[in-house]
Amino acid sequence: MVAFAAGIAAWFVLANPYQWLGAICAGLGIGGLALGVLAADGRFPYLRRAVAVIALALAAGCALVWAKSELVGADPIARPMVSVIEAKVLDREEQPAEQRVRLLLATREPESGRAIKVRVNLDLERDASLIETGATLRLKARLVPPAPPMLPGGYDFARAAWFSGISATGSVLGPVTVTAPGERKALSGLQRRLSNHVRASLAGSPGTIAAAFASGDRGAIAQADEEAMRDAGLTHLLSVSGLHVSAVVAAAYFIALRLLALFPWLALRVRLPLLAAGTGALAGIGYTLLTGAEVPTIRSCIGAVLVLAALAIGREPLSMRMVAVAAFVVLLFWPEALVGPSFQMSFAAVIAIVALHGSGPMRAFNAPREEPWWSKGLRQLGGLLLTGIVIELALMPIGLFHFHRAGVYGALANVIAIPLTTLASMPLIALGLLFDAVGAGAPFWWLAGKSLELLLALAHWVAAMPGAVTMLPAMGRGAFALFLLGGLWLALWQSRVRLLGLAPALLGLTLLSQVRAPDLLISGDGRHVGITGAETGELLVLRESRSDYARDNLAETAGMAGEMRLLDDWPGALCNVDFCAVSLKRGGRDWQLLIGRGNDYVAERELAAACERADVVIAGRWLPRSCRPRWIKADRNMLDRTGGLTIDLEKGEVRSVAEDQGLHGWWRPPVSSRPQRSGPPVNATSGPPISSQ
Repeated sequence: MVAFAAGIAAWFVLANPYQWLGAICAGLGIGGLALGVLAADGRFPYLRRAVAVIALALAAGCALVWAKSELVGADPIARPMVSVIEAKVLDREEQPAEQRVRLLLATREPESGRAIKVRVNLDLERDASLIETGATLRLKARLVPPAPPMLPGGYDFARAAWFSGISATGSVLGPVTVTAPGERKALSGLQRRLSNHVRASLAGSPGTIAAAFASGDRGAIAQADEEAMRDAGLTHLLSVSGLHVSAVVAAAYFIALRLLALFPWLALRVRLPLLAAGTGALAGIGYTLLTGAEVPTIRSCIGAVLVLAALAIGREPLSMRMVAVAAFVVLLFWPEALVGPSFQMSFAAVIAIVALHGSGPMRAFNAPREEPWWSKGLRQLGGLLLTGIVIELALMPIGLFHFHRAGVYGALANVIAIPLTTLASMPLIALGLLFDAVGAGAPFWWLAGKSLELLLALAHWVAAMPGAVTMLPAMGRGAFALFLLGGLWLALWQSRVRLLGLAPALLGLTLLSQVRAPDLLISGDGRHVGITGAETGELLVLRESRSDYARDNLAETAGMAGEMRLLDDWPGALCNVDFCAVSLKRGGRDWQLLIGRGNDYVAERELAAACERADVVIAGRWLPRSCRPRWIKADRNMLDRTGGLTIDLEKGEVRSVAEDQGLHGWWRPPVSSRPQRSGPPVNATSGPPISSQ
């Protein structure tokens, strides 16, 4: 299973089809050679069989994800556009907290006429009851290609959209005309009615959390609550995944087992665990479908069904084999999930739990014994706390790699939050829904609200504690790979040889301790520039952004949670309407930066003179060839090819988004065909770009 996943990862890391084909051929060749030698020579059969299986699994993983990319990948639209389109609604997602409805539409690209899928946001006040799945709409929308990472190491929405078949995203402009009404799907309609019913029964923030538990609808959760849950290490409770599915399946299993045991005739003739397992599996599948059947929920459902199957046939329910089978089934259908944080975090948590509780010391610690009730309770509490700490240690590198932040007190918070959710909140929500059938659910909703208020109070308290969140700049792939290698080695081996896994983990920790924020952060469009290392600890930015996306990307890549400060207000910068000249001291020398702010033409001769005095020039527009800085000219011509940049002035290192993309289908850098301006542009300003340094 590890080799199969490594083959998938290799496809994402390798740059082009020649390398992908080479990896597949190498795997097939080594596997075939090992099998041939095994047939001819009987020595070391297990070692040769292992080599053959590993090589063939690597080739299979690489070929599988490549094939899926070719089958489902959708080319993005060529450029941003505003157009009137006719579209059919494929799906809708209500997001009351954002005051919008998100629609997935099937339409045709206005310029080429090819069939595409687009995702657009519709303001909630313009939503209509007829805009249901299957409806045909006529609307005006602003469409843009799915966005690549803004900065190296950032979230790659273009990759996610590629595997989802989405060619454009955008927003609806003006009214929407429904030319043909749709029909509400049974499951989606039930999910929406259930979510609305829960929020009507339980007002405020507890109601939005309860709706997420009951129906998977997170659209109404307030941003402040979601951020507090994230910083407290409790955000996994908001998405329907392993914890929720396991709670539903376990409740259905034990209730069915107890009820069926009341019938002696049945108990004497049928294996009740088998019937109870079937009941639990049906409950898990139903809950998965009801909550939207998202990939994390399906993944959790598969794992829960495998556990039930093991219980039904009398096998060990929690084992690495079960985890491997569940991971293989998920990757077989969604190989792209491997590089996403959801897959990595959920399976890392499960692997950590299985490895910990399968170890000899933990088995001895949990073994039944004669002891007072309070001693047993303390032992169970200690085991729960230790499990939480191990899970946090397993998840921290993943959180730092993907989000550049990790909660510090998550283990302690989860010791309270997980039992509170599984033993109080979810059962009370279920009882409230059940007794609402006879109009007697109010007491259960009141109790559920109190339990969820306690959960939110815990999240806000933990998130507000000093040092609750660790922020780090973007981690390199090498350090992350060392953490994964060390963690898997520790988890998969049983003897003392497992301790060798500490070596790569410690090496990864050493590399992580040496990570420092780049000095310059430059977005792919050149409009957003961040400068780190200010004496006040603030992140200096070129302009204020109305977009949380841009602001969060700059802060996360810099590994900073503090305030941002405009260059206009910083004494080390000299700005006018067109450019900012900045002097930075890094690595024992002064660096001169020239950063563009506007799009008006400036006098070429004065611009060329300013460029000669600068080491680095940054601009979101095309600059003439006469602009020749001493080191880097990051203008539109360069940024179109490289995407966003990070620059370490002290080390002289430049990282780009493009260097991690290769020739994968979702990366389409818009290489400019516009020539460099060689003639003097019209001076539209009242002065030179920079009058003095």
